Amino acid sequence: MTGRFAGPARGLPTRLFGALAGGALAAALATAIAGEPRYPDRPVMLIVPYAAGGIADTGMRILADKLSGTLAQPVVVDNRPGAGGIIAAKTGSAAAADGYTLLMTGNNNAISVALFKSLPYNVLGDFASVSTVSFFDLLLVTRAGSPLGSVADLIAAARAQPGKLNIGTINPGSTQNLAAELFRSTAGIKVAIVPFRTSPDMEAAILRGDVDAAFEFYAPLQGMIADDKVRVLASTGPQRSSYLPQIPTVAESGVKDYEVLSWNGISAPAATPKPVIATLARAINAVLPLPDVQEKARRLGMEMRASTPDEMTMRLKADIAKWSAVIEKAGIPKRD
Repeated sequence: MTGRFAGPARGLPTRLFGALAGGALAAALATAIAGEPRYPDRPVMLIVPYAAGGIADTGMRILADKLSGTLAQPVVVDNRPGAGGIIAAKTGSAAAADGYTLLMTGNNNAISVALFKSLPYNVLGDFASVSTVSFFDLLLVTRAGSPLGSVADLIAAARAQPGKLNIGTINPGSTQNLAAELFRSTAGIKVAIVPFRTSPDMEAAILRGDVDAAFEFYAPLQGMIADDKVRVLASTGPQRSSYLPQIPTVAESGVKDYEVLSWNGISAPAATPKPVIATLARAINAVLPLPDVQEKARRLGMEMRASTPDEMTMRLKADIAKWSAVIEKAGIPKRD
């Protein structure tokens, strides 16, 4: 028969048929109520494209520790440094889209889009944004005995003797290096930008007076600032830093519209189910405002602040456009 309820199958007692039908309905209702399987029900891996111990890694470990408690599953940091984050990104993009492999992304990925001729992944197409996590401004510093007492002094000296002053950074294409390039163009000055292989090399050059000023993150400079070996002229963020509130920003110091803010966030493979992304975003937004998280971040010279997935994607797109323009104007050659 078709189009009508045919009743119990031949040979199946009516009472047993009713019991089976009732059981199937109860199971269907239970499934509907439960929705998707609980996430997470096993450990989650967070790939970090830097070596253990650095400031980015430390921020991710602070987050992972808190998420482990909130999600009731371990969130394990997996460090995969090298090749400007490409190794980590390739691993993340090839992972199953189930929420159990996450990747730390951020402005380093935006810079890579602008700096490399091609990449084996698409940071916008192969990943889904979850939330921002940590933000880092840079500091513009000079040696303690320098005649430069402010950003205005630096700009005046550069204009008085075009091309004589120099600004130290680490390797070309780094956030520090691009911050100096943006400063040079925004301030409209002629200065030499001198890249060093490592932060310690650059710090030694500052102390020797080999460079007149330098752009660097707070963490590597913390000891020299505490020992009064360097003078901080300005910070590069949109507002003053919580860890050095007495120091003006570059924009406050007269360089209008200048802002450099490095940041890190969490991404997942692009096909990760939206409910999983939502669960992760809610958890990150819940743990980052905690007082102990905020205090740890402040001591390290970073701000930990969450976002929606859409807000993170918008920031990533804006940084790709921003750093592409800086790299093109500076004439930094694209890498293979």
